[in-house]
Amino acid sequence: MGNILLVDDDDQLRNSFYNLLTMEGYSVRAVASGEDAIAAAEEELPDVAIMDVRMSGMDGLATLKLLHGKEPRLPIIIMTAYSTTEAAIEATKLGAFDYVLKPFEIPDILQLLSKAIEASRLMREKVLLASDAALHKSGQPPVKVDALVGTSRAMHEVYKAIGRVAPTEAVVLLRGESGTGKELAARAMYQHSLRANKPFSVVNCVAIPDTLLESELFGFEKGAFTGASSRRIGKIEQASGGTVFLDEIGDMPTSIQAKLLRLLQENQIERLGGREPIDVDVRIIAATNLDLEKAVGEGRFREDLFYRLNVITMRLPPLRERTEDIPHLVGHFLQRLSLDMDIPPPALSAEAMEALARHPWYGNVRELKNLLHKLLVFNRGETISTDDVAAALGEPSHRIQVPTEMEELIHSQMQMKIRGVLEQSPGENCFEQLMDIMGSLVVKEALDLSKGNRSQAARLLGLSRPTLLARMERYGLS
Repeated sequence: MGNILLVDDDDQLRNSFYNLLTMEGYSVRAVASGEDAIAAAEEELPDVAIMDVRMSGMDGLATLKLLHGKEPRLPIIIMTAYSTTEAAIEATKLGAFDYVLKPFEIPDILQLLSKAIEASRLMREKVLLASDAALHKSGQPPVKVDALVGTSRAMHEVYKAIGRVAPTEAVVLLRGESGTGKELAARAMYQHSLRANKPFSVVNCVAIPDTLLESELFGFEKGAFTGASSRRIGKIEQASGGTVFLDEIGDMPTSIQAKLLRLLQENQIERLGGREPIDVDVRIIAATNLDLEKAVGEGRFREDLFYRLNVITMRLPPLRERTEDIPHLVGHFLQRLSLDMDIPPPALSAEAMEALARHPWYGNVRELKNLLHKLLVFNRGETISTDDVAAALGEPSHRIQVPTEMEELIHSQMQMKIRGVLEQSPGENCFEQLMDIMGSLVVKEALDLSKGNRSQAARLLGLSRPTLLARMERYGLS
C-alpha cells in the first residue's frame, strides 16, 4: 500500500502509530530523530513521511528542508501538539503536504495518509505514451507504469499535442467524455514539463462540496468562518512552483470562478477571510466533460474565464472513435491487473475480443478497465470467453437470477425508504438524499463482504481507497 517514514522522538506515540499503520497494511520505518530520518531516506526513499515538528536535535522544519532538497515531490505530513500551529503553517509554506494537531483522530490521519500516498503515486509513477521507445520494443506498455495506450491516428494527435505543450507554461484545457484519460494526459504533461520536480496537486471540483471547495483551493485565515481556529494554506499555495490539475472545472461554482480568473490573469490569490493578495507561481491544467460553450450561454460558467482557459485545448477521443486501440488496451489492462492480483494473465478468445470491440463503451477506457477487472475476479486466470464478456456486460441472457420473492422484498423495502424521504424532505436536496441512501447500502455491503477490509472493499466497488474513505465519512460509516 505504500512505504511510510515515521519520525517522532516520543517512543510511546511512535510505537503505537507504527503498530496502527502496519496493521493497516503499510510498510513502515520508524525513527526517533531528524538525523535518522535523513539517513533512512537516503537508503530508501519513502512514498510519504510523517514527522513531528519539535524533536531533540534536528527539528521537523530542518528535516523537512533537507528531505525536500533530496526529493521535492515527497509528501510530508507534519504533526504538532501546539495549538498555535505557527510552525506547521511555516512547514506548509516550505512544501509540507499537510499538518495535523495532536492528539488526532485515527480515521482523520488515515484518510490524510491515503491522500498523501495517492499524491505521491501521481507525481512519481510515470505515464508513458504509446510512442515511447519502450512500447515500440515490447509491443505492449510495461505493466508497472500508467500509460496512454493506443496507436490510432486520434491518439497520435494526442501524443503530439502533449509533446508540444508540456515544456511551455501555457494553461491547458483538456476536453473529453468521462473515462477518456484526461488525468493521465495531465500527468504526462506535468512529467514532461519544466516543473516535473515540483508538486503536482489534483483537485476534483465536483467531488468537494461547494462550501469547502474555496477553502480547499485558496485556504483561509483564522476566524474566516465558524471553526476556523487557525490559518490554513490552500492547495494552490501548497503547490507553489508546481502544477495544479483542476478536474471537472465545468462544475466549479461561479463564485469561485472569479478567484480562479484572478489567479490566471495576475498570478495572485486571496485566502478566504484575507485582505492581502498572495503571489503564487503555479501552472494550471484544467479538464471537463461538459459543453462549456453551453454552460456559458446558460450563465453557469463565466465567459471571461472560458476564453482564458480555451487558448490551448486538447480533446481526448472517446473509445468508440478508436476501436482499433481496444486490443492494445485489453492486453495492457489484463497484464497490469493480473500483476496486482498475483495471477497469470488469462487468454482471451477471438470471439470475446470481437464482443469487446463491438461494445459502445459509453464509459470509455475506465469502463473497459473495470469490466476486465470484473472478468479477472470471477475467472481467476481462466480463458475469457464470449459468454464471460456477455455476463460481465450484464446482457439479459446472462443476467444473474434473483429469486422472485427476494426481488420483491428488496423492491418493497427500497420503495418504503424512498417514499419516506419524499414525504419527509420533498424538494431541495431530496434526490441527493436518496442517492446517499443507495450509496450507503452499497458501501455497507462491500464492507461486510470484505469483512471490514477497506482496501478490498474499494477494489470490489472499483473505487480508489481515498474515494471509499470519503464516502464512508459522508455516510457516517466506521
